[in-house]
Amino acid sequence: MHIAVKNIARPVRVYRVRTTLTHPDANAPGSPLSRIAGEGAERLKREAGEGSSLASAALTLPDKPSIAVLPFQNMSGDPDQEYFADGMVEEITTALSRIRWLFVIARNSSFTYKGRAVEVKQVGRELGVRYVLEGSVRKAGGRVRITAQLIEAETDAHLWADRFDGALDDVFELQDKVAVGVAGVIEPALQAAEIRRSAERPTSDLTAYDLYLRALRYHQSEDREGILQALDAVRRAIARDPRYGIALSLAALCHSRLFVTGWTDDLDTNRREGLDLARRALRAAGEDPNVLGRVAYVFGNLGEDIDAAIALIDRAVELNPSFAVGWANSGWLRLWAGQPDLALDRFATSLRLSPRENALGVLLGIGIGHFFAGRFEEARATLLRSVQESPGWVPNYRFLASCCAQMGRLDEAREIVQRLRTLTALVVPSATHWRNPEQRELYLSGLRLAAGEAT
Repeated sequence: MHIAVKNIARPVRVYRVRTTLTHPDANAPGSPLSRIAGEGAERLKREAGEGSSLASAALTLPDKPSIAVLPFQNMSGDPDQEYFADGMVEEITTALSRIRWLFVIARNSSFTYKGRAVEVKQVGRELGVRYVLEGSVRKAGGRVRITAQLIEAETDAHLWADRFDGALDDVFELQDKVAVGVAGVIEPALQAAEIRRSAERPTSDLTAYDLYLRALRYHQSEDREGILQALDAVRRAIARDPRYGIALSLAALCHSRLFVTGWTDDLDTNRREGLDLARRALRAAGEDPNVLGRVAYVFGNLGEDIDAAIALIDRAVELNPSFAVGWANSGWLRLWAGQPDLALDRFATSLRLSPRENALGVLLGIGIGHFFAGRFEEARATLLRSVQESPGWVPNYRFLASCCAQMGRLDEAREIVQRLRTLTALVVPSATHWRNPEQRELYLSGLRLAAGEAT
């Protein structure tokens, strides 16, 4: 499939293809879900031509300087420190994203190159960027060394390289120095203050910061155990620093995900704690785009005022136009508000900023957008791809089952529900965060039919 994206001259191809589902029993011979997988993969291969990447054709360069930050090498000699090196890249990417005249590719897409030998020219073509930043991180004792080099992708010319040494207490300053150095080469007239942190460092407790980085890695697993591990780590971070805004927002997001999947014994308590943490995060760091983006998502997902949540997410992407997660969350909020076409526009923007990764749930969002717009065939194909990308994520199966049931494919729908029951006891949720009553009933009536419940 191709999607038209603002400021891009030609449609963008966006999806990865896999020929099998990765969850148990999905590929049992003759099963409806296996048949769906085969049909979806063959159809997508025809659409995409080759089929092993999200974007096989070169993307058009944006109309402003563009950059991707590749995963930094962990030079600490300890594989367990990998999360710390990844965290440095996350922070440097965020610092660069604060520069409004820069187009910054999201970390999720850049990290698809992790552990691979890849040419910079290839990265430039596949991500549609002019510049690539590479580097390494060494953490030993109480010291940190960051090395970085900036390369022009088209010519492979090395434009800048530097090394930054400091104590762990200086880690935030080191990250900003890397970003300032990079931006100063791209735009000599840069005002360095443009990317300096708008508030003081997010925490003065380096143990809390380390716990947050660990929680971030756990959270990316998209399964119950990973989210619970993330929540445990981030709770310990908050215990050390109760005003650590970004950690508070991640804890709120963990509660939101446990609530929507049914991976909790007490939905009401889970919802209440998620909202309380989100409000605390907003009070602690209300001008941080990452905090705003998560809080907006949590408010929308847990049933708070949708217009207030949309105002927060609009502010987040205004502060950081390269915020792929923010644009994805904006899409989700528009879906929950009953505006599927606006949602698809936001998801398309997120895909251009993160063209090689579905960690933001964009495929699911696009599938739901088509579902609510009545384009069931397109919804079914996209929701299938979302299942392939995130085989442990509960909402994928709920919407795919509902869509198949609405299309009259009851055998397929019931097979999908069988898999859903292995992931959660909450097959048919209350779904009150879908604010449009007609859309909510379309979703729930299909899901009840697939589950064999009275409609």
